[in-house]
Amino acid sequence: MSQQVDWGPPRAERADAARNRQVLLATARRMIAEHGADKLTMDGLAERAGLGKGTVYRRFVTRAGIFQALLDDYERRFQANVLSGLPPLGPGAEPLDRLMAYGRARIEFLIRHSDIARAALDGRELVPAGSQTPISRVHIRALLGQLSLGADLDILATQLTSALDGPLLLYLSADTITQAGLGFSERLGAGWDDLIRRVCRP
Repeated sequence: MSQQVDWGPPRAERADAARNRQVLLATARRMIAEHGADKLTMDGLAERAGLGKGTVYRRFVTRAGIFQALLDDYERRFQANVLSGLPPLGPGAEPLDRLMAYGRARIEFLIRHSDIARAALDGRELVPAGSQTPISRVHIRALLGQLSLGADLDILATQLTSALDGPLLLYLSADTITQAGLGFSERLGAGWDDLIRRVCRP
């Protein structure tokens, strides 16, 4: 059984604040789906959601804060599938199978949300992958620990993690992803599978 990681529940909110947050995030998702991430503004979000501008600014502070909140929300859902979802992504499969399933799921997740991740950058974030991104390294390290590799697992986990989150979000532009076509995610997933098989070869 792999190591379980508890990031804790989201910070408690007043009922009205929590309700406004959900309204704003749902509205932001609709606006992004309709017009793209680059068209989303703080004032536009407030108007579309039917809330005051002050509410939006208090909640998110900056435009990047909207995207950070969206990314963190998506990240928590992803984590739930990893920690308690169906195998092979969730518990119940062999560690090698879980490693390959995790990489494929993470690649799909990062490509799907790449525009939001880039928009979350505000000059302070080095890697635009949500505030909960340690899940990659911790989860990969836990699965590697179940294999007899005779390697420095801490370093290996860091290296494998760097093959996922950072490069996909920082080095693959939206144009690159679009021009590569629908099979790009599958190609990246196959590359991850090949990497894991080679690294974990007995």
